[in-house]
Amino acid sequence: MDIIRDTKPERRRKRILMGVGGAVALVLVVVLIRSLPTAVPSVDRATVWTDTVQRGRLVRMVRGAGTLVPEQARWITSVTAGRIERIYLLPGAEVGPGEVIMELSNPDVQMQLLGAQTELSGARSTLAQLQATLETQKLTQRVAVGATHTQYLEARRVYVTNQALFDANPDNVARAELDRSREAVEELEMRLELDESRLDVLESSSGEQIAAQEDQIRRLQAQVEFNESRLGSLRVTTPVPGLLAPLETALQEGQWVLSGENLGRVVVPGRLKAEVRIPQTQAQEIVEGQRALVDTRTDTIEGRVTRIDPAVRSGSVTIDVRLVPDTLPPSARPDLSVDGNVIIESLDDVIYMGRPNFGQADQRVSLFRVVDDGAYAERVPVLLGASSVNEIEVREGLQPGDVVILSDMGQWDGFDRVRLR
Repeated sequence: MDIIRDTKPERRRKRILMGVGGAVALVLVVVLIRSLPTAVPSVDRATVWTDTVQRGRLVRMVRGAGTLVPEQARWITSVTAGRIERIYLLPGAEVGPGEVIMELSNPDVQMQLLGAQTELSGARSTLAQLQATLETQKLTQRVAVGATHTQYLEARRVYVTNQALFDANPDNVARAELDRSREAVEELEMRLELDESRLDVLESSSGEQIAAQEDQIRRLQAQVEFNESRLGSLRVTTPVPGLLAPLETALQEGQWVLSGENLGRVVVPGRLKAEVRIPQTQAQEIVEGQRALVDTRTDTIEGRVTRIDPAVRSGSVTIDVRLVPDTLPPSARPDLSVDGNVIIESLDDVIYMGRPNFGQADQRVSLFRVVDDGAYAERVPVLLGASSVNEIEVREGLQPGDVVILSDMGQWDGFDRVRLR
């Protein structure tokens, strides 16, 4: 008789074994896949920027944008308001001292000059009349003094005669007559003193009156000369020789300009300096006298730092770099945009490389170093040191001859190894 066997436990055991085996196989497959080279992300070699680590001299520099400006420049401003009638010379022309560049017109200035000239003529006529009047008064007073003096002498002679006769014999002259002659002398003596005092006053006051009128004439003469200079300034001339530089806003014939408005600028050619704006975080080590290299995009000019602006404007410090006049290339001209590199120091026998897009001086960063003959790049920690414009010192993590990726690899932050294809 056959006995029926229960096969369910065996089937259950098989299923468990099969499940465990599948899980182990899956784990093995995942581990195998991760260990395969094809699991490493690929990076296009043409999209990364690499550099070779070197040992040698590192020249530390700081860079800033700037412009070339003339060392010697002279603004030409309008002395008086007026209308531009004609422009004779345009920017770029070489000019000499006193050369006319434009002509203005202003009828009010001419009228003011005529008014000042009229007042001056009137003051001069008044002076002539005053001098004649005062001289006549002095002459009249001198005649009066002379007449009074003659009368005084005559009265004195009569008094002396009467006094002598009275002293010889009191009966010769009446007492009353003697007293009248004495009183006449005293009266004429007093009148003579008054006339002489009046003459002194006339002579002293006439000088003061003439001096006051002459002062008035000098003031009016100064007004005339001032208005003449204003009228002459309508012919705008160059004060110094040089090159006529352009203005921010070009002037046109018929345009009305105000007093003090800029009409032109004369620069001395061949004497230029660079005004370079250095970021304030990099300007701390700049001092006067340091060498600087000015890049005009076509030439490089050597210069020296001559001035450092004490104020910070828009996050940058402006420095002046004086350029050697004899070495200026033809490309150097006023208002040209340039790049200025100031040499801070030179470090000998240091390990350095190109400056990466990230990381600052004295910081620890991670970079990808090219390995396996350029097939792969692996992440390494690097301690950076002193930095320059395009290079930076390497203190730890790399050796001369290592090739590193300097471009941004932020999208592969989760990987320590990439494949270069």
